[in-house]
Order: sequence, then C-alpha cells, then structure tokens
Amino acid sequence: MQRRRLIFLPLAAALARPASAWAQGAGRPPPVSGTAIAQAARQQIGVTLRYSGAYEKLAYPNGDVPRERGVCTDVVIRALRDAGWGDLQRLVHEDMRANFSAYPRIWGLKQTDRNIDHRRVPNLRVYFARKSWSLRVQSDAARYQPGDLVTTVLPGNLPHIMVVSDRKTAQGMPLVIHNIGRGTQEEDGLFSFAPDGHYRLAKS
Repeated sequence: MQRRRLIFLPLAAALARPASAWAQGAGRPPPVSGTAIAQAARQQIGVTLRYSGAYEKLAYPNGDVPRERGVCTDVVIRALRDAGWGDLQRLVHEDMRANFSAYPRIWGLKQTDRNIDHRRVPNLRVYFARKSWSLRVQSDAARYQPGDLVTTVLPGNLPHIMVVSDRKTAQGMPLVIHNIGRGTQEEDGLFSFAPDGHYRLAKS
C-alpha cells in the first residue's frame, strides 16, 4: 500500500471537520469507527458472490466493478466507502500521481492507472504506511480490533487483504471478512496464513 507525510490537524478541529472535507482532500480521515467498517464489509456477504480479478475500466472517483464480483481489495474499498471513511480509488491515485517512485514497480507501470492501482494489495500497503497507519504485526489476537486491515501472502506468492470483524469465535479469535476466492465471506482466518501487515484506519 516514506512515512509521516500526513499533516495532523489539532484533534478538536479534525473531529469538527465533516466527512465531506476528507473527501475533498483534508489530511485526516473522518471519525469512523472500526465497527462501522466491519459492519459495512459484512453487508457484502451474499452480494459479492465470486472472485474476479479481471482488469476493468472504472468510473472516477468512486468507481467500482459490479458488486457481484471482485477481489480481496474490493471488500476493503467498498467497506471504507460504505462506512463513510473515504474513497481509496481517489486517495491512492492522487498519492501515486504525486509520489510515483514510492510505489512498487511490480507491474512495469510507467504512470498511474486509476482503474487498478487501488485494487492492488502492494499499493495499499505502501499508501497505508505512508499515512502512518501501520501497526506492528503480532500473534496476539487481542491486538486486532474491528475494522483493522490485515495483509498476508497466500500460496503462490499472492498478496491478500482482510477486514477484521467485530465478531469472534467461541474461543475469542476475531473473525475476518474477505474474498479469498468464494465471494465475500466471514470466517476464522486471521492466522490461517502469517500476517505481514496490520493497519488501523478507523477512529481509535
């Protein structure tokens, strides 16, 4: 998805600023709770029914592929939009356009592509880190809060991202909401593959 380029406003001013100001380019996200993000992700269950990573032309901003399909990043993008946090398509595009050399060159790109850049896990990791939203990866499940985002690498060297749920197993393990190939699902999978990134975008 380099650090500390985020301009921190005084707390009172940030909380008083309406969510629309963030959409217009303010330095802080609106005060959206992690629970709201998790619940917005859950609303995609039964709607996003399959996994499809095909390249598609999107509207801009707030572009999306049809909700019956998507990839793991689309779960995150939709949850943040639906919760009122903001539009990752626009935010990542603007940051990449201004700081292109900071982002991975995995795909051989020579310029930004607002149709796909925000739908790639490595770009999101760079963006989140640049905004100082990274947390230390730990094996203690209690460190993971609703609405947190967790990245991992699946077999075949496939990067993956999940939303931490506001629900837990009977043993106290947070569930995750993600699309790992079967559409959006909520399940016990936080540590199924070793996490390599932990991010908190929600109001703490």
